[in-house]
Amino acid sequence: MSGAEATVKMLEAHGIKTIFGMCGHTVIAVLNALSRSPIRFISVHHEGVASHAADGMARRTGHAEVVLLHLGPALTNAITGIANASLDGVPMVVLSGNIQSYYFGRNAHQETNLHQDGNQADALAPWVKRIWKVTRPEALLPAIEAAFRVAETGRKGPVLVDVTMDVFSDFIEYPLDFTPGSLPLPPSLSRETAKDIISRVRAAKKPVLYFGYGAATTAGAKAGAALADKLGIPVAYELMGKGIVPDDHPLNTGVTGLWGSPAANAVCKEADLVLAVGTKFAELDTCSWIPGEVFSIPDTRLIHICESVDEIGRNYRPELGIVADPVQALQTLLAEAGDAPAGKAALPAHISKIMADFEARLEPDRTAKGVPMHPARIVHEVGKAIPANAVLFGDTGWNKNGVGQQLHTSMPTTFIAPGTFATMGFGPTGALGAALDGSGDPVIALTGDGAFLASISAVLTAVEEKIPVTWVVMNNSGYGSIAGLQRVGFGTDYGTLFDTKVMDFVKLAEALGARGARVEKEEDLPRLLKEAIASKVPFLIEVPTRNEPAPITGAWDVIELYKRANARRAELLGDQPVPAKTGKA
Repeated sequence: MSGAEATVKMLEAHGIKTIFGMCGHTVIAVLNALSRSPIRFISVHHEGVASHAADGMARRTGHAEVVLLHLGPALTNAITGIANASLDGVPMVVLSGNIQSYYFGRNAHQETNLHQDGNQADALAPWVKRIWKVTRPEALLPAIEAAFRVAETGRKGPVLVDVTMDVFSDFIEYPLDFTPGSLPLPPSLSRETAKDIISRVRAAKKPVLYFGYGAATTAGAKAGAALADKLGIPVAYELMGKGIVPDDHPLNTGVTGLWGSPAANAVCKEADLVLAVGTKFAELDTCSWIPGEVFSIPDTRLIHICESVDEIGRNYRPELGIVADPVQALQTLLAEAGDAPAGKAALPAHISKIMADFEARLEPDRTAKGVPMHPARIVHEVGKAIPANAVLFGDTGWNKNGVGQQLHTSMPTTFIAPGTFATMGFGPTGALGAALDGSGDPVIALTGDGAFLASISAVLTAVEEKIPVTWVVMNNSGYGSIAGLQRVGFGTDYGTLFDTKVMDFVKLAEALGARGARVEKEEDLPRLLKEAIASKVPFLIEVPTRNEPAPITGAWDVIELYKRANARRAELLGDQPVPAKTGKA
């Protein structure tokens, strides 16, 4: 069969049911093969939508999803979504078409050859685990087989298989009895080491169990919550670890960091031992690693279990560093943990008070009256209105940081947001993939107006492909988080605001074939959310929103840098403000 037909056969064998991508002359042989395949091809209107959607689906399914890309500008359009998946450890197989191998170096249409003939794949070098450049038919099937193996083992992430047009059109022998090989077993935590860890935790006076994204699976959550019960110690998590232990668990103190829970920051800061599973200790989760803001390591001892050796010791030197699959490690720790402590474990009284005080601090904003609505009220109403099995996508700003801080979730993969790459536009587009995961769970994208306007074509794709996504657009006419940061650092908001009064979100949604509605009074939001979810069609809800920042409970070196620069300016030039423009650029 042709290389294109063999490629599709391989994807079918690997259980792929959906591919996201966009047409181009280098991949139409693959599209032709897909037209006779049970695999569903989702044709998007911008390749960035394809890579984000595959990312969103992979976070729900747990295995690598596939993106099909034409060469040149198609590949570069998709890079941001691939990079987002890379930094968050999300598996993805990217298939890109390239020019004919026999035209390399001759300036064929859309060829990249400034530094090397046909080398477009190198544009993805910083963002993928491995690149295969396939220029011979016999190299195609081994490359695709290896791509899934590499994407789904170790620290998961995207890989790229770049295939020339002539390979897709050439003929190869496809083995009739082909079945994918089993994945290599990940490094495991031994029972002896698990016993040692449990012994160290039980001997500590103020231990804390800390979770990261590496453990954010259904199996990881089951083992993680049970381990918390058996150890009877406080729990905290990074933003990407939200839901591993339910937020209403009596030992869960919440998310750490700049927009963290004060109780989580406090309990980690006071700990004499932290057992960290599946985290890379990213900057915002640790308050820029400033000692005493979240962690007091090295005074606090650290046991760090992570699937990647690169993360062990990168930011904090552990007393015990272990490269192991986080989920398997939790299961082994649970098996060796023995009995739960006698009586019902509870948080220290002063930590419980910190939690109660913060809840009281949030209450006025959560109940604030009027439209435009306060962001905290929006997050609160969304949390109350959506069903327990709903998948909520965040983006950047309030719909990520505020949700992580204030909205309670009970399982992983029900709140999905971009991690350290913090890609604006991930939420509205990643939701498309999650809605096609086969579960039938409702998918809601809570997004800012800036993120949504960067991803409008996702609505059209949802309409065309009948993908039931609800977008809740928080319209505050600006990039609110950056505007707030600029006001703190420089006293202006130049270049961070725009005027959404010149357009109508509801009419825009309707023009693209979706349903739309606008919140006129705060009681409208929960009613419209329930209506949108029940409709099972693409549905946009616009929520006029106040430009209020999420509560900052920690530190960030970016803010401290601005303070240092302002102090230095005053020292050198005198404390005289420089006139600046305000408002939109």
